[in-house]
Amino acid sequence: MTNWEGISEFVAVAESGSFTAAAKKLSTSVAQVSRRVSRLEERLAVKLINRTTRKVTLSEAGQVYFQQCRHLVEGLAQADIAVSQMQSSPKGLLKVTAPVTYGEQNLAPLLNQFLLRYPDVDLELDLTNQKLDLIDSGIDVAIRLGRLEDSSLIARRLSSRQLFVCASQSYLDRYGEPHSLAELNQHQCLRGSTAAWRFRSQGKEVSQRISGRITCNSGIALRDAAKRGLGLVQLPDYYVKEDLANGHLIEVLRQYRDESNGIWALYPKNRHLSPKVRLLVDFLAAKLP
Repeated sequence: MTNWEGISEFVAVAESGSFTAAAKKLSTSVAQVSRRVSRLEERLAVKLINRTTRKVTLSEAGQVYFQQCRHLVEGLAQADIAVSQMQSSPKGLLKVTAPVTYGEQNLAPLLNQFLLRYPDVDLELDLTNQKLDLIDSGIDVAIRLGRLEDSSLIARRLSSRQLFVCASQSYLDRYGEPHSLAELNQHQCLRGSTAAWRFRSQGKEVSQRISGRITCNSGIALRDAAKRGLGLVQLPDYYVKEDLANGHLIEVLRQYRDESNGIWALYPKNRHLSPKVRLLVDFLAAKLP
């Protein structure tokens, strides 16, 4: 047994709070993680982790040991990345997550181009509207839309998106066009995952509560409802730009249109030197409009 054995497993358990999550992160079995941590405790003759059926916590000694060892594990990861950068071409698995519709329409075609350019890279793409934990899930890059929450992750702005409020001509002919935010209370508004729409008035961001007959978490479904004259809708440009261009939808409340917000690539700090991650983020930043 070397002095290093069990340290990676111990740090993974301490960071994730469970042996199962640590095993998933390290791509190994729970039994292997538990065995190596136990051997580490035997070698040090101290209990590092308190195990119960309900949770895992660090002992006092474990907390001290974790603060010292986490830097060692990060250093080893950086050393691996530094060596891998010497390769002429990126290799290995890239795990990427993105929102469903944006991923299908905008991201997946670009990822396919990236794979054609770098044939030694494999891709695992998880399209979900849930915000997955990058560390626990072992994800290299997450594409996020809009405003970011405070995070220890590295964020790079790739592009931007604009929100539009629009409706079909048939709806406007029947119910009239709103000219102020207060008039939205008199209209059928097609609701997504929130009960309020964002606008900008007199240089400030404002939030306007809306209501209507339809609530749906699919932008495609809401767009279809709007085109059929069922109400007003607020959607990002990549949903409605073609319909606005061909007249199937008409923008309203343009004077209250909010500023554009970001489309971001997020990745853990220990991924920022990885050639495949760096090349992918650079590629997306160059290709996204």
